[in-house]
Amino acid sequence: MLFKKCWVCGQIEWMPFQNGMLGTMDQLKGMQSFVRVVETGSLSAAAREAGITQPTVSKTISNLERTIGARLLERSSTSLTVTDAGKRFYEQAKRVLDAYEEALADVHGALEQPSGAIRVSAPVGIGQAHLSAAIQRFLEAHPNIQVELILNDRMIDLVEEGVDLAVRLGGDLPGNLIARKVASSPRVLLASPQYLHRFGTPATLEELAGHNFVRYAWLPGGDRIAFRRGGQVAEIEVRGRFRINSSQGVRECLASGFALGMAPLWLVEDLLQSGQLVRILPEWQAAPHEVHLLYPSRRFLPVRTRALIEFLQITIPSWPGMVQ
Repeated sequence: MLFKKCWVCGQIEWMPFQNGMLGTMDQLKGMQSFVRVVETGSLSAAAREAGITQPTVSKTISNLERTIGARLLERSSTSLTVTDAGKRFYEQAKRVLDAYEEALADVHGALEQPSGAIRVSAPVGIGQAHLSAAIQRFLEAHPNIQVELILNDRMIDLVEEGVDLAVRLGGDLPGNLIARKVASSPRVLLASPQYLHRFGTPATLEELAGHNFVRYAWLPGGDRIAFRRGGQVAEIEVRGRFRINSSQGVRECLASGFALGMAPLWLVEDLLQSGQLVRILPEWQAAPHEVHLLYPSRRFLPVRTRALIEFLQITIPSWPGMVQ
């Protein structure tokens, strides 16, 4: 056997290779190539990134498959699919490579100068509003790190899609990941002065039913929203002619005066400060947006990922509309 349960990452370790098997460095190169093929989605993309030819990458992975005795990729002229064995091996290989990089960083004294690539996933709205600018500041302080920021509102599988770190707002959190809460943002009722001038200001929660209420599409609970005031909870049904699956779209709809609605303060704090929006029924709030940092459960985090986590832990609570 080539691997057994681990002294490096808690799961696998190198075993002495036999005649005809790949040497340790060749195994390492094979794992690196395989991991990048999975993360980029193609042999050619991984080859371009490494500055080698596609046949070289294909041969490297074929040698790796022969060595471990399992098919990792199903190849055809038009597609590339990761096998079940490949998915399991990807997670383990990623851990070994991370531990290897951390060992190199320690040996070379690079703990103060982390390097390498980080893939980050985040919702579109908060990525555009705050996270992109924050990561640019992080990169200015860490010239040897590269970040690929993937903005998508769907909940992705971090391991399957090769993501190192995710920023998530509320919702159910996967049980197989480390989830670190770093901040929260109150969700409040809002309208523009123009809307209130045309349609009046609701004096009670019940009066919301008579207003055009913009909602984020696909929110759980349908048209019923639970509001809180101290220890009191009230569930109200709202109505509206417009739903949109974009937080920026909700923001623009509120600011235009087309509808009233609810939004987290991180999304609209600047509009409140400028007077373009005002709070209505300010004593009532919905459940806040809780901000979590998610990352795969692994014993060894790469130095670069740990550096970004620590940076975001300090930075996110300072964003407008956030509280710790």
